[in-house]
Amino acid sequence: MKTLLLDRTAWDLVLDANDDIACASDPYQIAQDVASAVRTFRGECFYDTTLGLPYWQNILGQLPPASFIQSEIVQAALTVPNVVSATVVSLALNDRTFSGEIDVTDTRGNTQTVTF
Repeated sequence: MKTLLLDRTAWDLVLDANDDIACASDPYQIAQDVASAVRTFRGECFYDTTLGLPYWQNILGQLPPASFIQSEIVQAALTVPNVVSATVVSLALNDRTFSGEIDVTDTRGNTQTVTF
């Protein structure tokens, strides 16, 4: 399955050298898909409303324990094809901005750090 390449700053589509919509390739594709999974609000994907984090239900406007959020992030990362393990390395909430890093290992044994 192909993933459209997103600009790392604007999180928007980018064009390749031929002015076609660019596609991501492994291993970056997996990292981008994990970042997208963590940024998805549960219920947002109409084809599978179980995907994503329960931002509206349990995170935003709430004060859940960090362990709950970390668990949800790991679960979201594991929904990405070829991801075999995920570990939250850091998690921060500053000025209403949620960010962090996840170490993700794929089926080939490659480990990379994903920032969200």
